[in-house]
Amino acid sequence: MYISYFQLISSPFIIILGVLPLLIIGIKLKLSIMRTILIYAWHTIFTLIYSFYVIANGGDALGYFDEALEVDLSTPLGNLGVILPTAFFREIFGLNFFNISLIFGMMGAIGLMFFDVALQSAVSIKKNWLKILANFIIFLPSINFWSAGLGKDSISFLSTCMCLWSALNFNNRYRYMILSIAIMFTVRPHMAGMMVIAFAVTIILMSATLIKKLSWVGVASVAIVVIVPFALAYAGLGGALNMEAVTSYIETRQSYNMEGGGGIDIASMSLPEQLFAYMFRPLIFEANSVFAAAAALDNLILLFLFVAGGWAMLKGKRSGLGEGKVFMWVYALMAWGVLAMTTANLGISLRQKWMFAPMLIFLFISVLGRRKTLLPVVHPFNHDVYTTSVNSPNRRHQL
Repeated sequence: MYISYFQLISSPFIIILGVLPLLIIGIKLKLSIMRTILIYAWHTIFTLIYSFYVIANGGDALGYFDEALEVDLSTPLGNLGVILPTAFFREIFGLNFFNISLIFGMMGAIGLMFFDVALQSAVSIKKNWLKILANFIIFLPSINFWSAGLGKDSISFLSTCMCLWSALNFNNRYRYMILSIAIMFTVRPHMAGMMVIAFAVTIILMSATLIKKLSWVGVASVAIVVIVPFALAYAGLGGALNMEAVTSYIETRQSYNMEGGGGIDIASMSLPEQLFAYMFRPLIFEANSVFAAAAALDNLILLFLFVAGGWAMLKGKRSGLGEGKVFMWVYALMAWGVLAMTTANLGISLRQKWMFAPMLIFLFISVLGRRKTLLPVVHPFNHDVYTTSVNSPNRRHQL
């Protein structure tokens, strides 16, 4: 691959200039400067690793870069959502594959910042071990690697994490929810369709008054009418939405990408086995390379979260997230089920599960551990005052 002198020296400048928009977003999210820079620096390391890996081994990213040289507007929407910005940076600014990968990596880093803020809100009043776990999750290799390069995954990861953050406060962040769905639509229209459906279900279940419910249902219905047909066409179902068409589609998708070490016979599995394979494989004993070992370690942590969080829910623990919780459950379970039934390759699942896994991680970690409770402290003006402590009953003293 030919690289000019300008392209070579521009990479450090792109990395340095990328700090500015991330700091602006970090201030909006109330992230500290050091935290923002740490997330960006760590994620950029994986952008470099991802770029060198693709250059050495090939991949979709190189295909997008080549197609950007002469854009074909008849290209399917999902691919076009990557090719058009790639063509813009390649033709207007003369950037090479490595440079453009750094820009896409910034989008993944911004997504990671949204995810970090959401996780910190879930563990802010919980025990230290959960705070450490939440910090560790942000720096997991799989999250950073698959959201780091030129392609759909960095954009869809940004959308998912912005959507998660927006769901924590629908009333004040609905504009960001709409933006996150629009971003997802450019690269994964079928996932955007699922987001809209989850949003509509949430509104119907959680709206306080009938007028507000009907108003939002009207808005959601328009969005469904506009987006879902695009999503079905992108997925290959077209207008034939019936059981026979859906069954044929699933069987066809299950036969794709069976070649190579990542292929598994998903068609012969039951639905629970498909769900488990999609989310948690490869397991530790299945790892046959450094990349597989890193993925297996991540999957082990995910499995712990799901088992521990699921057990906590069975014991009656709740997160108290309100309508945000409803949206996350509807979208994540819908996405997990559809993708698990239609994916036959572990390499694909490792990338694509991050379009919904952040929401499941948040839901499970939010019910783990005990909340810190409030203890009274002496105050000279005879008010009820509290301080935080762990494992202490809520008590109030009149001073």
